[in-house]
Amino acid sequence: MIISTENYKLKTFVMEKMTDNNEPLLNHRSELEMKDLRRRDFLKFAGAGAASLALLGLSSCKKDHDDDMDNGGKGMYFGSGDIAILNYAYALEQLEAAFYIQLVNNPYSGITDLEKAFFTDIRDHEIAHREFFKVALGAKAISSLEFNLSGINFGSRASVLATAKTFEDLGVSAYNGAGWLIKDPNYLLLAGKIVSVEARHAAWVRDMIDNGTFANQEVVDSNGLDVAKSPSVVLSAAAPFIKSKIDVKDLPTY
Repeated sequence: MIISTENYKLKTFVMEKMTDNNEPLLNHRSELEMKDLRRRDFLKFAGAGAASLALLGLSSCKKDHDDDMDNGGKGMYFGSGDIAILNYAYALEQLEAAFYIQLVNNPYSGITDLEKAFFTDIRDHEIAHREFFKVALGAKAISSLEFNLSGINFGSRASVLATAKTFEDLGVSAYNGAGWLIKDPNYLLLAGKIVSVEARHAAWVRDMIDNGTFANQEVVDSNGLDVAKSPSVVLSAAAPFIKSKIDVKDLPTY
């Protein structure tokens, strides 16, 4: 697999962040697993490209991060306009990363080596997305959220796959739904790159549940396009999993 210089730098940065956060790295895999990993071309790191350079400029903002978070007890303020949409995406990536980190740390009974390798790849992707938004937003980023994953039975394959399907489908519909609300074309380019990876995740999870499905009428509309959901609908669906109080009053939606 060919990895661009930009993707290599992003992956290296994410691996360093994971080490800093004491998040486990499963790099010691058997030769058989590595051969399987090389075949999995549909699970690749999201490219950053020119959009990453534009977004990273946000990290130079001088406004104190605590000022943004001190919102009269109303919760973490997402901001307005494109910044709010980026924080919205950041929040969803935090949720997905938290789920897959716990899954890989505590895999369900009977998980195969290949399944664990796939889930480890997806975990790494979600952490990459999460850390990218965190660095890109800089002082404008919301704090790390707390999540409630107690309703998920991580010991059950059926429960894990059902939750993964819910999160991945929700993530794809969230990016599709927020895309037309983004004003800056560089941000839109970034969202387009990330949603393509999320769609690969969603397809693989669905295939795990029912071999050969990948997508159906639940996620594809009558025009053959991915379903798009507004930020308000997506956040309502994600609300049971988010413990932290958030303030999205200025988040563009419809």
